[in-house]
Amino acid sequence: MLNEIYNTRILKLAADIPLTERLAAPDATVTAVSKLCGSKVTVDVKMDGDTVVGYGADIKACALGQASSSIMARHVIGATAAELHEVGREMRRMLKESGEPPRDILGGKWADLEVLEPVRDFKARHASTLLVFDAVEEAVDEAMEKQRSGTQAAPATLTSTGPV
Repeated sequence: MLNEIYNTRILKLAADIPLTERLAAPDATVTAVSKLCGSKVTVDVKMDGDTVVGYGADIKACALGQASSSIMARHVIGATAAELHEVGREMRRMLKESGEPPRDILGGKWADLEVLEPVRDFKARHASTLLVFDAVEEAVDEAMEKQRSGTQAAPATLTSTGPV
C-alpha cells in the first residue's frame, strides 16, 4: 500500500524541485516543521500587491514533502494570495475530508496535485505533504501585511500544529 504514495511520479517530482535558491531580499520568510517526522520547509516570497513575483525555498523533507514542494514551485510565481489559500484549502480537504484533488482551480493549473491523493489514507503523512502550503500561505499573508503596514515582517516558524 505504501507503493501507492511513493510511486514513480511522486519520486520524479521529489527529485526535481525548481526554485530552491533562497531570495536575497524576500518580503516574507516562513519555516514550517512537521513535529511528527521532522520535515522542514522554508519559503521566501516576493510580492507585487497580492501576486507572487519571486519565490525561493529550502526543502528538507520526505519524498511527499518534496513532491508537494516541487508542484508548488512550478506554479507559485504569478499566483495570487487568494489562489494559494484556495489551493491549500482544497489540499487539506482532499487529504483530511476525502475531497477531490484541486484539479479544476484556474483551469487545471494545479492538476498535478492529484498525484498526492493516495496520501489521504496515511494520516501520518499529511503534515509533511501540507508543509509547503502552510508556509506559503503564511508567507504571502505576512508579505501583504508588511505592504499594508509598511513594516518589516520577521521570519516565522510554524509547526504542523500551528505557529511556534
